[in-house]
Amino acid sequence: MKPPASKRSLLTEGRVSSNIFSLMIPMALGMIAVVMNNVVGAFFIARVSTEQLAAISFTFPVSFMMGVIAMALGTGTSSIVSRLFGAGKRDDIRRITGHAMLLAVASALVVLVAGLLSIDPLFRLLGADETTLPMIHRYMRIYYWGGVFMVAPMIANSVLRALGDAIRPALIMTTSAVLNIIIDPVLIFGLFGFPRMEIEGAALGAVVSNAITMCASVYFVMYGERLVSLHHFMPRLIGDSWRRILHVGLPSLASGLVAPLTTAFITSQVAGFGQGAVAGFGMAARIEGLMLMILMALSAAMTPFTGQNFGAGRLDRVREGASFAFRFSLAYGLGVAAVMFLAADLLTRLFDLEPDAREAALLQLRIVPISYTAFGISMTVNGALNALGKPIAAMFVSLSRTIAVYAPLAWLLSHLFGLVGIFIAAATANFVAGGLGAAWFRLTYKALRTDFQARRESAGA
Repeated sequence: MKPPASKRSLLTEGRVSSNIFSLMIPMALGMIAVVMNNVVGAFFIARVSTEQLAAISFTFPVSFMMGVIAMALGTGTSSIVSRLFGAGKRDDIRRITGHAMLLAVASALVVLVAGLLSIDPLFRLLGADETTLPMIHRYMRIYYWGGVFMVAPMIANSVLRALGDAIRPALIMTTSAVLNIIIDPVLIFGLFGFPRMEIEGAALGAVVSNAITMCASVYFVMYGERLVSLHHFMPRLIGDSWRRILHVGLPSLASGLVAPLTTAFITSQVAGFGQGAVAGFGMAARIEGLMLMILMALSAAMTPFTGQNFGAGRLDRVREGASFAFRFSLAYGLGVAAVMFLAADLLTRLFDLEPDAREAALLQLRIVPISYTAFGISMTVNGALNALGKPIAAMFVSLSRTIAVYAPLAWLLSHLFGLVGIFIAAATANFVAGGLGAAWFRLTYKALRTDFQARRESAGA
């Protein structure tokens, strides 16, 4: 039985470009809200003390890792649910969604126990000293308890996107960010009669805002769409669902964890040219992050679009969607590259950078953006391959950029050509990943088309 059209509009119908934009634009707005929330939160803590801001900074790798875990489980769930929705298997969607929520809770509990038991050794390893470690304790002992409130909404939002609804997940993300921005100063500074909690207030603010939005997202999935059934909670079925989710989720997790490690290595290479170069690299990276949000949203949109059409047997639309995404990446990448090349000088002056920092930022902003065209293609392929149930291929496309090309080439070219070599390596890695991704997608598509034709011939016989 197909899901009722009144609930969700199928991505197997209508213009391909409209379908993808209907997913991509809300996702991009939600991502921007999350980034603004992080910036504002750091601003509030900085008003308390530099020491507490430093303590918060030490927690970023851990919070990033928790976000990667949540995103990986969401990717695995979205991949399966979108295919099932396209095939009209609503009962299977109820089973997968309920079991994914259970997996979110189990994962959060594991992180909670492991996190609370490892605060001292972990953060000492990250470089925390006797001044910052007590502050980190105060923050993380609250933050870890909010893990389930982070993972569950990611699962619920991924299910909604898989059904073709990106509006409500974007509203949930934006609401969470706005709530956090409102709650943070109240708890940090002790406004309106609340006790002054400082760094603990920042942690509690995140937990409270995530808890509220978790209730909203779970409500939409359980009662709005009626996508959770309590009749499927048997060990055998749970194990099957978890295996299917993790089949896509674990490779996505591996790719997500490798990215910050590569960034740390590249930063160490840049540091060899002085702290000014690191400052310029950091500033340019933040600008790049904003510019790449559109491509990240495009990649995320490709998972439900491709999954639904693959589940419905519409390989023609799968190919058309990828072709549109490739063209969009080329146009957007070239446009951003041109703007960055012309505006780089103005941007670096606005940030009032020192000469060596400004030189590094200029090099990065004038060299790397030309490769956004290929980077967008590689991200598009990543989202599409995950939706097609080819997570290992998606992982290899991602790792080809980070481990196979970027890190070793940056080390080599920095020794041969200096700082500019690192940025040439970044651009080269993007082009390699884009070319490899496009080729891999074509091979995957041909294999799927051959398989579909064989099945039809067999059914006809």
